[in-house]
Amino acid sequence: MINFIKNLPKAELHLHIEGTFEPELMFSIAKRNCIDIPYQSVDQLKAAYQFNCLQDFLDIYYQGANVLVQAQDFYDLTYAYLEKCAEQNVKHAEIMFDPQTHTQRGVAFDTVFNGIDKACQDAQKKLNVSTLIIMSYLRHLSEEKAFETLQQSLPYKDKITAIGLDSSEKGNPPSKFKRVFEASIQEGYIPLAHAGEEGHADYIWEALNLLKIVRIDHGNNALQDEKLVEEIVRKDIALTVCPLSNVALQVVDDLKNHPLKKMMQLGLKVTVNSDDPAYFGGQVNQNYIEIQKALNLSKKDIYELARNSFQYSLLDKNRKALYLQELDNYYNLHKD
Repeated sequence: MINFIKNLPKAELHLHIEGTFEPELMFSIAKRNCIDIPYQSVDQLKAAYQFNCLQDFLDIYYQGANVLVQAQDFYDLTYAYLEKCAEQNVKHAEIMFDPQTHTQRGVAFDTVFNGIDKACQDAQKKLNVSTLIIMSYLRHLSEEKAFETLQQSLPYKDKITAIGLDSSEKGNPPSKFKRVFEASIQEGYIPLAHAGEEGHADYIWEALNLLKIVRIDHGNNALQDEKLVEEIVRKDIALTVCPLSNVALQVVDDLKNHPLKKMMQLGLKVTVNSDDPAYFGGQVNQNYIEIQKALNLSKKDIYELARNSFQYSLLDKNRKALYLQELDNYYNLHKD
Protein backbone atom coordinates (compact mmCIF):
# COMPACT_ATOMS: atom_id res chain seq x y z
CA MET A 1 0.00 0.00 0.00
CA ILE A 2 2.84 2.41 0.79
CA ASN A 3 4.36 1.99 -2.67
CA PHE A 4 0.90 2.33 -4.21
CA ILE A 5 0.49 5.69 -2.46
CA LYS A 6 4.01 6.92 -3.21
CA ASN A 7 3.66 6.30 -6.95
CA LEU A 8 0.07 7.46 -7.19
CA PRO A 9 -0.41 10.57 -9.39
CA LYS A 10 -1.97 13.25 -7.22
CA ALA A 11 -2.50 16.98 -6.72
CA GLU A 12 -2.08 19.05 -3.57
CA LEU A 13 -4.71 21.73 -3.06
CA HIS A 14 -4.06 23.00 0.48
CA LEU A 15 -0.49 24.11 0.98
CA HIS A 16 0.90 27.28 2.56
CA ILE A 17 4.28 27.97 1.00
CA GLU A 18 5.53 29.64 4.20
CA GLY A 19 4.60 26.43 5.99
CA THR A 20 7.04 24.39 3.89
CA PHE A 21 10.01 26.19 5.45
CA GLU A 22 12.26 23.36 6.60
CA PRO A 23 14.58 24.25 9.53
CA GLU A 24 17.73 23.61 7.51
CA LEU A 25 16.66 26.07 4.81
CA MET A 26 15.50 28.57 7.43
CA PHE A 27 18.94 28.60 9.04
CA SER A 28 20.63 28.88 5.64
CA ILE A 29 18.56 31.87 4.53
CA ALA A 30 18.83 33.53 7.94
CA LYS A 31 22.62 33.30 7.67
CA ARG A 32 22.57 34.65 4.10
CA ASN A 33 20.50 37.64 5.21
CA CYS A 34 22.37 38.14 8.50
CA ILE A 35 19.18 37.71 10.51
CA ASP A 36 19.21 36.20 14.00
CA ILE A 37 16.62 33.61 14.93
CA PRO A 38 15.96 32.63 18.55
CA TYR A 39 17.21 29.05 18.18
CA GLN A 40 20.75 27.73 18.37
CA SER A 41 20.34 24.70 16.13
CA VAL A 42 18.07 22.85 13.73
CA ASP A 43 17.26 20.34 16.47
CA GLN A 44 16.30 23.08 18.91
CA LEU A 45 14.02 24.62 16.31
CA LYS A 46 12.38 21.27 15.55
CA ALA A 47 11.82 20.74 19.28
CA ALA A 48 9.73 23.92 19.32
CA TYR A 49 7.26 22.37 16.88
CA GLN A 50 4.88 21.23 19.61
CA PHE A 51 1.53 22.97 19.47
CA ASN A 52 -1.59 23.04 21.62
CA CYS A 53 -3.69 25.01 19.15
CA LEU A 54 -3.60 26.95 15.90
CA GLN A 55 -2.26 30.11 17.56
CA ASP A 56 0.75 28.28 19.04
CA PHE A 57 1.71 27.23 15.53
CA LEU A 58 1.10 30.67 14.02
CA ASP A 59 3.45 32.31 16.52
CA ILE A 60 6.39 30.18 15.28
CA TYR A 61 5.18 30.29 11.66
CA TYR A 62 5.37 34.10 11.55
CA GLN A 63 8.68 34.09 13.38
CA GLY A 64 10.21 31.81 10.74
CA ALA A 65 8.85 33.95 7.93
CA ASN A 66 10.85 36.92 9.23
CA VAL A 67 14.03 35.64 7.56
CA LEU A 68 12.41 35.84 4.10
CA VAL A 69 13.50 39.20 2.70
CA GLN A 70 14.65 38.92 -0.92
CA ALA A 71 13.02 37.47 -4.04
CA GLN A 72 15.70 34.74 -4.02
CA ASP A 73 14.51 33.66 -0.56
CA PHE A 74 10.96 33.15 -1.81
CA TYR A 75 12.30 31.40 -4.89
CA ASP A 76 14.39 28.99 -2.81
CA LEU A 77 11.49 28.29 -0.45
CA THR A 78 9.06 27.57 -3.29
CA TYR A 79 11.41 25.54 -5.45
CA ALA A 80 12.42 23.35 -2.50
CA TYR A 81 8.74 22.46 -1.99
CA LEU A 82 8.19 21.78 -5.68
CA GLU A 83 11.19 19.44 -5.75
CA LYS A 84 9.44 17.46 -3.01
CA CYS A 85 6.30 17.42 -5.16
CA ALA A 86 8.24 15.86 -8.03
CA GLU A 87 9.68 13.22 -5.68
CA GLN A 88 6.18 12.28 -4.46
CA ASN A 89 4.48 12.17 -7.86
CA VAL A 90 2.48 15.29 -7.05
CA LYS A 91 1.68 16.40 -10.59
CA HIS A 92 -0.04 19.66 -9.68
CA ALA A 93 0.11 21.99 -6.66
CA GLU A 94 -2.10 24.93 -5.72
CA ILE A 95 0.12 27.10 -3.58
CA MET A 96 -1.19 29.58 -1.02
CA PHE A 97 0.96 32.52 -0.03
CA ASP A 98 0.33 35.15 2.65
CA PRO A 99 1.52 38.51 1.27
CA GLN A 100 0.53 40.37 4.44
CA THR A 101 2.92 38.24 6.50
CA HIS A 102 5.68 39.94 4.53
CA THR A 103 4.31 43.36 3.55
CA GLN A 104 3.49 44.04 7.22
CA ARG A 105 7.24 43.90 7.94
CA GLY A 106 8.30 46.00 4.96
CA VAL A 107 8.90 43.41 2.24
CA ALA A 108 7.32 44.53 -1.03
CA PHE A 109 4.49 42.51 -2.56
CA ASP A 110 6.49 42.42 -5.81
CA THR A 111 9.48 40.81 -4.06
CA VAL A 112 7.33 38.07 -2.55
CA PHE A 113 5.34 37.29 -5.65
CA ASN A 114 8.17 37.43 -8.17
CA GLY A 115 10.24 34.92 -6.21
CA ILE A 116 7.35 32.47 -5.90
CA ASP A 117 6.25 32.89 -9.50
CA LYS A 118 9.74 32.36 -10.94
CA ALA A 119 10.11 29.13 -8.95
CA CYS A 120 6.75 27.91 -10.26
CA GLN A 121 7.76 28.66 -13.83
CA ASP A 122 11.06 26.82 -13.42
CA ALA A 123 9.37 23.83 -11.78
CA GLN A 124 7.03 23.46 -14.73
CA LYS A 125 9.99 23.35 -17.13
CA LYS A 126 12.48 21.34 -15.07
CA LEU A 127 10.30 19.16 -12.80
CA ASN A 128 7.10 18.85 -14.85
CA VAL A 129 5.03 20.00 -11.88
CA SER A 130 2.21 22.41 -12.70
CA THR A 131 1.11 25.08 -10.24
CA LEU A 132 -1.56 27.65 -9.59
CA ILE A 133 -1.16 30.45 -7.04
CA ILE A 134 -3.67 31.39 -4.33
CA MET A 135 -3.33 34.70 -2.48
CA SER A 136 -4.61 34.45 1.08
CA TYR A 137 -5.88 37.27 3.26
CA LEU A 138 -4.96 37.11 6.95
CA ARG A 139 -8.18 37.00 8.92
CA HIS A 140 -6.67 38.35 12.17
CA LEU A 141 -6.01 41.62 10.33
CA SER A 142 -8.68 44.09 9.22
CA GLU A 143 -10.71 43.99 6.03
CA GLU A 144 -9.16 47.37 5.20
CA LYS A 145 -5.73 45.72 5.20
CA ALA A 146 -7.08 42.98 2.93
CA PHE A 147 -8.29 45.65 0.49
CA GLU A 148 -4.75 47.08 0.43
CA THR A 149 -3.42 43.63 -0.46
CA LEU A 150 -6.03 43.24 -3.18
CA GLN A 151 -4.83 46.50 -4.76
CA GLN A 152 -1.18 45.41 -4.54
CA SER A 153 -2.04 42.17 -6.33
CA LEU A 154 -3.76 43.66 -9.36
CA PRO A 155 -0.62 44.01 -11.55
CA TYR A 156 -0.26 40.22 -11.18
CA LYS A 157 -3.87 39.14 -11.39
CA ASP A 158 -3.27 37.23 -14.61
CA LYS A 159 -0.89 35.00 -12.59
CA ILE A 160 -2.97 34.66 -9.41
CA THR A 161 -5.86 32.25 -9.77
CA ALA A 162 -7.70 32.51 -6.47
CA ILE A 163 -7.95 34.20 -3.10
CA GLY A 164 -8.09 32.46 0.26
CA LEU A 165 -8.67 33.31 3.90
CA ASP A 166 -6.42 31.91 6.61
CA SER A 167 -4.75 32.56 10.00
CA SER A 168 -6.57 32.66 13.36
CA GLU A 169 -10.11 31.44 12.73
CA LYS A 170 -11.82 31.91 16.09
CA GLY A 171 -13.20 35.41 16.47
CA ASN A 172 -12.58 36.23 12.81
CA PRO A 173 -15.65 34.98 10.95
CA PRO A 174 -15.89 35.00 7.15
CA SER A 175 -18.49 37.79 7.34
CA LYS A 176 -15.67 40.14 8.38
CA PHE A 177 -14.34 39.90 4.79
CA LYS A 178 -17.55 39.95 2.77
CA ARG A 179 -16.82 43.19 0.91
CA VAL A 180 -13.22 42.39 -0.01
CA PHE A 181 -14.27 38.99 -1.32
CA GLU A 182 -16.94 40.64 -3.47
CA ALA A 183 -14.31 43.03 -4.85
CA SER A 184 -11.85 40.19 -5.41
CA ILE A 185 -14.41 38.17 -7.35
CA GLN A 186 -15.07 41.23 -9.54
CA GLU A 187 -11.34 41.27 -10.35
CA GLY A 188 -11.59 37.68 -11.56
CA TYR A 189 -10.24 35.81 -8.52
CA ILE A 190 -11.81 32.49 -7.54
CA PRO A 191 -12.95 32.57 -3.87
CA LEU A 192 -11.75 29.96 -1.35
CA ALA A 193 -11.51 30.07 2.46
CA HIS A 194 -10.42 28.18 5.53
CA ALA A 195 -13.55 27.35 7.48
CA GLY A 196 -14.49 24.85 10.15
CA GLU A 197 -10.98 23.97 11.31
CA GLU A 198 -11.37 25.47 14.79
CA GLY A 199 -14.43 27.56 13.98
CA HIS A 200 -18.00 26.30 14.30
CA ALA A 201 -20.10 25.03 11.40
CA ASP A 202 -21.66 28.52 11.25
CA TYR A 203 -18.36 29.79 9.84
CA ILE A 204 -18.71 27.36 6.94
CA TRP A 205 -22.26 28.58 6.27
CA GLU A 206 -20.93 32.15 6.18
CA ALA A 207 -18.10 31.23 3.85
CA LEU A 208 -20.54 29.57 1.46
CA ASN A 209 -23.32 32.17 1.59
CA LEU A 210 -21.40 35.41 2.05
CA LEU A 211 -18.00 34.77 0.47
CA LYS A 212 -19.39 32.49 -2.28
CA ILE A 213 -16.47 30.08 -1.94
CA VAL A 214 -16.13 27.18 -4.35
CA ARG A 215 -13.88 25.01 -2.15
CA ILE A 216 -13.60 24.64 1.62
CA ASP A 217 -10.17 24.48 3.25
CA HIS A 218 -10.40 22.03 6.18
CA GLY A 219 -14.16 21.88 6.85
CA ASN A 220 -13.94 19.30 9.66
CA ASN A 221 -16.68 20.94 11.67
CA ALA A 222 -19.18 20.66 8.84
CA LEU A 223 -20.14 17.41 10.55
CA GLN A 224 -21.68 19.42 13.38
CA ASP A 225 -24.59 20.28 11.08
CA GLU A 226 -26.43 17.67 9.03
CA LYS A 227 -28.09 20.30 6.83
CA LEU A 228 -24.71 21.85 6.11
CA VAL A 229 -23.33 18.50 4.98
CA GLU A 230 -26.33 18.09 2.68
CA GLU A 231 -25.76 21.59 1.28
CA ILE A 232 -22.06 20.96 0.59
CA VAL A 233 -22.91 17.69 -1.15
CA ARG A 234 -25.68 19.38 -3.15
CA LYS A 235 -23.34 22.15 -4.29
CA ASP A 236 -20.59 19.61 -5.09
CA ILE A 237 -17.98 21.55 -3.11
CA ALA A 238 -14.78 19.78 -2.11
CA LEU A 239 -13.00 19.86 1.24
CA THR A 240 -9.22 20.14 1.41
CA VAL A 241 -8.55 18.05 4.50
CA CYS A 242 -5.15 18.00 6.26
CA PRO A 243 -4.88 14.95 8.55
CA LEU A 244 -1.43 15.45 10.14
CA SER A 245 -2.14 19.15 10.62
CA ASN A 246 -5.36 18.30 12.43
CA VAL A 247 -3.48 16.10 14.90
CA ALA A 248 -0.57 18.55 15.37
CA LEU A 249 -2.98 21.39 16.18
CA GLN A 250 -5.22 19.13 18.28
CA VAL A 251 -8.24 19.61 16.03
CA VAL A 252 -8.52 15.82 16.40
CA ASP A 253 -6.91 13.89 19.25
CA ASP A 254 -5.84 10.87 17.21
CA LEU A 255 -5.77 10.00 13.51
CA LYS A 256 -7.90 6.93 14.31
CA ASN A 257 -10.66 9.39 15.27
CA HIS A 258 -10.26 11.56 12.19
CA PRO A 259 -13.59 12.21 10.39
CA LEU A 260 -12.19 11.74 6.86
CA LYS A 261 -13.77 8.33 6.26
CA LYS A 262 -17.10 9.46 7.67
CA MET A 263 -16.95 12.48 5.38
CA MET A 264 -16.47 10.20 2.39
CA GLN A 265 -19.33 7.95 3.47
CA LEU A 266 -21.61 10.99 3.71
CA GLY A 267 -20.82 11.87 0.09
CA LEU A 268 -18.45 14.76 0.75
CA LYS A 269 -15.70 15.23 -1.82
CA VAL A 270 -12.55 14.99 0.28
CA THR A 271 -8.94 15.63 -0.70
CA VAL A 272 -5.78 14.94 1.32
CA ASN A 273 -3.18 17.67 1.79
CA SER A 274 -0.23 18.64 3.97
CA ASP A 275 -1.13 22.24 4.96
CA ASP A 276 2.21 23.26 6.56
CA PRO A 277 4.38 20.14 6.16
CA ALA A 278 7.60 21.49 7.69
CA TYR A 279 5.74 22.00 10.96
CA PHE A 280 3.22 19.16 11.00
CA GLY A 281 5.32 16.08 10.41
CA GLY A 282 4.91 15.16 6.78
CA GLN A 283 4.51 16.00 3.13
CA VAL A 284 1.38 14.96 1.26
CA ASN A 285 2.46 11.34 0.76
CA GLN A 286 2.98 10.96 4.49
CA ASN A 287 -0.55 12.32 5.06
CA TYR A 288 -1.93 9.67 2.70
CA ILE A 289 0.14 6.91 4.32
CA GLU A 290 -0.76 7.82 7.89
CA ILE A 291 -4.49 8.32 7.29
CA GLN A 292 -4.69 5.10 5.26
CA LYS A 293 -3.16 3.17 8.13
CA ALA A 294 -5.25 4.88 10.83
CA LEU A 295 -8.60 4.42 9.06
CA ASN A 296 -7.80 1.22 7.14
CA LEU A 297 -8.59 2.87 3.81
CA SER A 298 -8.71 0.68 0.73
CA LYS A 299 -6.90 1.27 -2.56
CA LYS A 300 -10.26 2.35 -3.95
CA ASP A 301 -10.58 4.95 -1.16
CA ILE A 302 -7.08 6.26 -1.86
CA TYR A 303 -7.83 6.40 -5.57
CA GLU A 304 -11.01 8.38 -4.85
CA LEU A 305 -9.09 10.88 -2.74
CA ALA A 306 -6.49 11.35 -5.49
CA ARG A 307 -9.21 11.62 -8.13
CA ASN A 308 -10.90 14.37 -6.11
CA SER A 309 -7.59 16.23 -5.93
CA PHE A 310 -7.56 16.62 -9.70
CA GLN A 311 -11.31 16.91 -10.21
CA TYR A 312 -11.67 19.74 -7.68
CA SER A 313 -8.48 21.55 -8.60
CA LEU A 314 -8.74 24.95 -10.28
CA LEU A 315 -7.27 23.63 -13.51
CA ASP A 316 -9.14 23.90 -16.81
CA LYS A 317 -11.11 20.91 -18.05
CA ASN A 318 -8.48 19.77 -20.54
CA ARG A 319 -5.65 19.70 -17.98
CA LYS A 320 -7.89 17.91 -15.51
CA ALA A 321 -8.77 15.30 -18.09
CA LEU A 322 -5.10 14.58 -18.83
CA TYR A 323 -4.21 14.13 -15.18
CA LEU A 324 -7.32 12.05 -14.48
CA GLN A 325 -6.47 9.74 -17.38
CA GLU A 326 -2.96 9.26 -16.00
CA LEU A 327 -4.42 8.47 -12.57
CA ASP A 328 -7.00 6.05 -14.00
CA ASN A 329 -4.31 4.21 -15.96
CA TYR A 330 -2.18 3.87 -12.84
CA TYR A 331 -5.08 2.64 -10.69
CA ASN A 332 -6.22 0.08 -13.26
CA LEU A 333 -2.71 -1.36 -13.34
CA HIS A 334 -2.23 -1.50 -9.58
CA LYS A 335 -5.67 -1.84 -7.96
CA ASP A 336 -5.41 -5.59 -7.31
